[in-house]
Amino acid sequence: MTTSAIPYGNEIFDIEFDFIDHQLVICSSTGANRTVRLEPKSVADFYAETMTTLAELGFPTSIQSHPNEVDPAPRFAEDVEHASYDPHAANLFWRQLIQAHRVLSRFRSRFAGKVSPVHFFWGAMDIACTRFSGRGAPRHPGGAPNLGDWVMAEGYSRELSSCGFWPGGGEEGAFYAYAYPEPDGFAGHVVNPEQAYYSKDHGEYLLPYEIVRQAADPDQVLLGFLQDTYEAVATRAEWDRALLEEDPDRWKERETRS
Repeated sequence: MTTSAIPYGNEIFDIEFDFIDHQLVICSSTGANRTVRLEPKSVADFYAETMTTLAELGFPTSIQSHPNEVDPAPRFAEDVEHASYDPHAANLFWRQLIQAHRVLSRFRSRFAGKVSPVHFFWGAMDIACTRFSGRGAPRHPGGAPNLGDWVMAEGYSRELSSCGFWPGGGEEGAFYAYAYPEPDGFAGHVVNPEQAYYSKDHGEYLLPYEIVRQAADPDQVLLGFLQDTYEAVATRAEWDRALLEEDPDRWKERETRS
């Protein structure tokens, strides 16, 4: 899991979580690389080690020093309570993200309009992909804990359909899909598989992870859920689907004929 390249002056660096050898790897364009061990230690210690390592590489860094989208949100430098690290659990979650990323990327390829990368949000710990209709949206009211309302207003300034995977705050994770703004009739759209449902509490469709994992063809079950929930938005909000959608396999027929 990587930040990708981060510009810094005339150089760049990137930070990667290695959940096989369990280390944080910082690589720079200067050729210098450093690591921070992923092991049981307090958040405060990990934060201090990471910031010190960046400074030693020539990239002194200042960030917002507390978590977003959670409450309470103790400052990283002061959080000595949370100090666990389970290598097996971390690797398992990473492998779930790999599979989610793979299928979300395939789904993403069907859209010719503006679409986000498949990317990871550190606040809610979800991996997501968002499609945009090209039209503006009403100002988002905000309200996420420990996150400025202006961030939400900017992030939801365009009409969108979003989907992703979230490890969940309960017994298991789930795939999700939602719209902003939510069009009339969205919650009543027929969505497959039958175990998928619309959650009024979350304002989105949910599909439990285990339903997908145990399916005979997990990829097709998940792709069907993503397509159905997207169509719930696109049809009811009257998106220009002829302009925005594309078949990524459109060349295969020509290749076969040739």
